[in-house]
Amino acid sequence: MVDATNYRKTFMVIFWAVFLLCSHEVLAKSRVPISETEIKQKKNDCYADIESGLWGQHCKSSVIDKENCALRCLSPVCYELIYESDPLEEGEKDYSRSSEYKYCMHSASLGESLDGIRGSLG
Repeated sequence: MVDATNYRKTFMVIFWAVFLLCSHEVLAKSRVPISETEIKQKKNDCYADIESGLWGQHCKSSVIDKENCALRCLSPVCYELIYESDPLEEGEKDYSRSSEYKYCMHSASLGESLDGIRGSLG
C-alpha cells in the first residue's frame, strides 16, 4: 500500500509539472492572434472595472484619464511601451500610436518579441 501511495504521489507531481509547463508554452505562443472582438470585449471589461472604482478615483477624473487607464488595463506591457512616457492628453487623437498599440497587442498575443514596436509604424 505504501508503494502504491508513493507511486500515485510521484505520478501526480510529474503530471502537474508537465501540465504547467505545457500550459505556459501554449499561453506564451498562441497561433491565433487576438481579434478585434476580443480586444473590444476586454476593453469594455476594463471600463467596467474603472467605473466600479477598482483602478482608483484618478481613472475616473476625466475622459482621457479613463482612456489611459483602460489602455493600461487592456495591456500593461503595450501601454508601457507606447503611452507611459507620454500619456494621451485631452482632445488628442494619436492614430500612429494607436496603430502601434494594436500591433503590440497582436504581437504579444502571438508570443512574439515586442522589441522595436515603439516608432515602428509612425
